[in-house]
Amino acid sequence: MTSNRAFTSPRSRRLFCSLFIVAAAVAALGAFGSSDPSGQGSSPERTTAATKIAPWVMEHTANGQQAEFFVVLADQGDLGGAAALPTKNEKGRYVRDVLWNKSQTTQGPLLQWLGERGIEHQSFYIVNAILVKGSREIAEMLATRSDVARVEGNPHIQNSLPQPVPATEGSSQPGAPATIEPGIVYTHAPNVWALGFNGQNIVVGSADTGVRWTHNALKPHYRGWNGVTADHNYNWHDSVHSGGIVCGPDSPQPCDDDNHGSATTGIAIGDDGGANQIGMAPGAKWIACRNMDKGAGTPARYIECMEFFLAPYPVGGNPSQGDTTLAPDITINSWACPTPEGCSVNTLQGAVEAQAAAGIMMVVAAGNAGSSCSNLTDPPSFYAASYTVGALNTGTDSVAFFSSRGPVTVDGSGRMKPDISAPGTNTRSASNSSDNAYTIASGTSMATPHIAGAMALLWSANPSLQNQIDPSRAALNNAAVHIASTKCGSAGSPNNVLGWGRVDILSAVTSGIPTPTATPTATPTATATPTPTPGPITLSARGKKVGAINTSRLKWSGATSANIDVNRDGVVIATTPNDGSYDDSTGTTGQASFMYMVCEAGTQNCSNTVTVNFGP
Repeated sequence: MTSNRAFTSPRSRRLFCSLFIVAAAVAALGAFGSSDPSGQGSSPERTTAATKIAPWVMEHTANGQQAEFFVVLADQGDLGGAAALPTKNEKGRYVRDVLWNKSQTTQGPLLQWLGERGIEHQSFYIVNAILVKGSREIAEMLATRSDVARVEGNPHIQNSLPQPVPATEGSSQPGAPATIEPGIVYTHAPNVWALGFNGQNIVVGSADTGVRWTHNALKPHYRGWNGVTADHNYNWHDSVHSGGIVCGPDSPQPCDDDNHGSATTGIAIGDDGGANQIGMAPGAKWIACRNMDKGAGTPARYIECMEFFLAPYPVGGNPSQGDTTLAPDITINSWACPTPEGCSVNTLQGAVEAQAAAGIMMVVAAGNAGSSCSNLTDPPSFYAASYTVGALNTGTDSVAFFSSRGPVTVDGSGRMKPDISAPGTNTRSASNSSDNAYTIASGTSMATPHIAGAMALLWSANPSLQNQIDPSRAALNNAAVHIASTKCGSAGSPNNVLGWGRVDILSAVTSGIPTPTATPTATPTATATPTPTPGPITLSARGKKVGAINTSRLKWSGATSANIDVNRDGVVIATTPNDGSYDDSTGTTGQASFMYMVCEAGTQNCSNTVTVNFGP
């Protein structure tokens, strides 16, 4: 049903497998009796339909123009059952099957209607949606359908990628490395290597401008290279289907038309076996999907790469051939889809949540919008399912001036972001200009692969955490060096400037499976805390298993302070925004019992005590 090409016309029928014919024919009798898919098309209905259409689509279909837009179906797959599954393979297969089957059973009538009218389109399943190229009339006709939730744009986005500068080439001679990059040292990754963990058995996916796969620091770590020959099937996908500048469209092998993708991949896993130890987890393998054409992305390109990572398929193949057992464990996402340029707030959300449900850790750059508060506004950075990374000045516990900050207001959530921070300035990594070239760049793009590599180290050292999203995030968060800031809300941890603070992967690897806790703060800054007006706080709680981990869901009401201290067994385990709920991933399995109380942060104004019991 779904093609890896940009669009399909009725003369190219690869999208329309015979499995749609019966359902489509039956639905066509009622739904498509006229050129209006609603079968009606009265003025009030057209008015109602217009509320489903994003402003970008209205603007770009004015005066007879045609534009690309997503027709998002109302019926989306329910992935709730994935949380209880213990392994990545089980999670991935379940998520892919639910989403694939939903698309197969719901898209048929729309696909047939589009095909009969020669309207260009592409089907997706990771989000139950169809990308269409059409006029205002087509958008309005589709929006009248009750099974269509919304019509959203597919704008071409020019990411402002960090501008690298050439770096001096390191020695290519074998032997002990002369230096390890400062950001790698500052996160204590070499200390984890010394324990015998370097990312072995973990696969990292690069969603970026592509990768120069033959680079000396990258080729040995490419999953498609066995030391003698290359096999790019299931290891590489190109979602750029026209243009392509340097690499051309649909490149059959990994190619980078900018330095960006090679650099971000290198920071996560790069190592040439000599003096160029540029990566956090040199024992990990990488695969890649090109989702930008020299920085130019679209929601369709972004979603297509997320779909590929959920279930990779052969070069030149299509998603029906997807194999979830070859999905990466972690993905690097140093890109954005700016809402001011036409990206809808939630176009990418379902695809991001699908990866998380499948046990894929999606590590996302906070963005480089600067020092104002609430400027973390571009999908996918502000989604709860994204593990969002802010940037530090490398070698210090000070925020980089360009690093975007929360709280998140664009979706009305007030969510605290970023989640964690890593070195992001003057970072040396691989270049696309030759197999032994290196560049230096700054940005949250550089901080993000530090966290992807740190997660690879954590999972190689502690396989019980592998692909368990919530407890793994908790492990890194808890072990971070917490950094106070008076800007953008509370100065505690986490905060809206640097999240839980600077990643310390050695601490995370050696401290078991913790839950986020307010631990010692680096470079604390005093701040005036307003005195809360206490009210009666009522707490309730229930236990659930999340990937076999005992997890307590706390809910409270009556608190008036901005933040809440969560107490487990008499110890403050977290300070969290006063949004009425908190999930405590205890890091335990089997039979256990925990006693909870919540208090207005820094006070003794507390709730009742609740005990949560877990069975074996």
